[in-house]
Amino acid sequence: MNLKVLSVGPYEANCSVLWNDPEKAWVVDPGADAERILSTLEKNDLTLGVIVLTHAHFDHISALHEILALKDVPVYLHKADEPFAFHPMNASPPYSATERPAGIILDKGDGDTLECGGLKARFIATPGHTPGGWCLHFEDEALLVAGDTLFAGSVGRTDLPGGDWDTLATSLKKLKLLPDETRVICGHGPETTIGTEKKRNPYL
Repeated sequence: MNLKVLSVGPYEANCSVLWNDPEKAWVVDPGADAERILSTLEKNDLTLGVIVLTHAHFDHISALHEILALKDVPVYLHKADEPFAFHPMNASPPYSATERPAGIILDKGDGDTLECGGLKARFIATPGHTPGGWCLHFEDEALLVAGDTLFAGSVGRTDLPGGDWDTLATSLKKLKLLPDETRVICGHGPETTIGTEKKRNPYL
């Protein structure tokens, strides 16, 4: 598996570009800087195959429209986040509201898998930061793309609309069950591992 992690937008959200088959690359959380994401695809001779959103906050979805204008691909989002994802209130300058993609898919849930271009990820539902937050576990690659559920030394905030600490605490228990060597790409900030967070993260 190949992986590029881009810190995008004023909130420095991590956008992940992953691939085995260059004809079917994944983009996870295209939060801003569409030109930079598209340039990364071009420089690596990649064709976009699928987009996955770990949750629907504006800083993780705002480049969707520009990317899909050039390549129409399926977009996966948990159905619990869909009600607010494309609402005008889900924006904050300089971010504007995101248009609802025509190809959005809302039928995946906890434990379901997604395969594209030789990569397979299992969805782990981790609500708490948002009602529909989830993580992508690429088990064969010992990789977790965690969105804003888990950070290095911290976790996602729960004081925004739809957030709930007790729910997030339950979600974190799921992540603690993953192998310690699992590499974690967080929604913001540096990467970490499950083992490191179990030792050092006070929330785990």
